[in-house]
Amino acid sequence: MNGPSEEFGTLQRLVDALYREKKRVTRLDVILMAETFDLIDDLMEIVLLLPPGSYYRQRLCDQFNSALSGHGWGFVYGTVE
Repeated sequence: MNGPSEEFGTLQRLVDALYREKKRVTRLDVILMAETFDLIDDLMEIVLLLPPGSYYRQRLCDQFNSALSGHGWGFVYGTVE
C-alpha cells in the first residue's frame, strides 16, 4: 500500500465511540464494538492483539498505536489519541 487506506481513521472513530459514555472499557467492550464497526481483517488483528484487562483511553490508544507501529501500519490506517 502506498498511502492512506480507505479505512484511515477507523480506529479513531472506534476509540471515540468506546469512550463516548465510559471512562474505562474492557477488552471485550473493544472487541464487541470492533465487530459492530465491521473492521477489516488488518484492523481486527490490531484489536485482537489487545491484552486482557480494562483500559482508560490513553492506555488503549498506546496499545493500538504500538501495534500499528509494529506492523508499519500507522501511515496506512492512522494512529489514535
